[in-house]
Amino acid sequence: MARTADHEARRRQVAAAVEQLVATEGFGAVTVARTATAAGISVGLVQHYFPTKDDMLLNAFTHVRGRIEERVLADADRADKAGARIEDILLGVLVELLPLDERRRRECRVELAFTGRAVDNPRLADALGRSNAQVRGRLAQAVHNGKECGEVLPDVDEAAAAARLLAMLDGLKLHAYSDPAAITPAAARAALAEQLSRVFTGPCHHRAG
Repeated sequence: MARTADHEARRRQVAAAVEQLVATEGFGAVTVARTATAAGISVGLVQHYFPTKDDMLLNAFTHVRGRIEERVLADADRADKAGARIEDILLGVLVELLPLDERRRRECRVELAFTGRAVDNPRLADALGRSNAQVRGRLAQAVHNGKECGEVLPDVDEAAAAARLLAMLDGLKLHAYSDPAAITPAAARAALAEQLSRVFTGPCHHRAG
């Protein structure tokens, strides 16, 4: 067990180093040597865990997405236990994914850099596609749950609604990052709230009960 924990700790250490380099200097700064220096370990140890640069990048991408997912799911769980409507829970989750403070701007820069890299990197493209499919699946499940409690009409297409929400979120991410003066936190929240209100049109019978 200890050896497994040590291996995972090393993977996290390298992922954090790659994230730091991408967030501060861009993908061009990510080399095995610079990653080893940023992580405080030897080049040989980095190569032991990640034989290729692609392996190293995939590890970093997975850790960044995983950390964000853990955070937003914990927020959603707290809101659900507090009795919030599904619509309001989703709004909070989607807003949390936007680059509206320094921490989230850093995460967004890393995600955008990986997305750009994925255009010419099949392995990253596959990882990004699977991650986005998982997000769409969670959004579709939320819409389905909304149908069961009365917030969403029975004839709403869950997959289509989820795809539109994710597309809007990705667009807002890009513009809020590149032009924060135009896409303010209030404007981004209002845009997401309006889109959600088109899907979640009814009262929640479960909460009312």
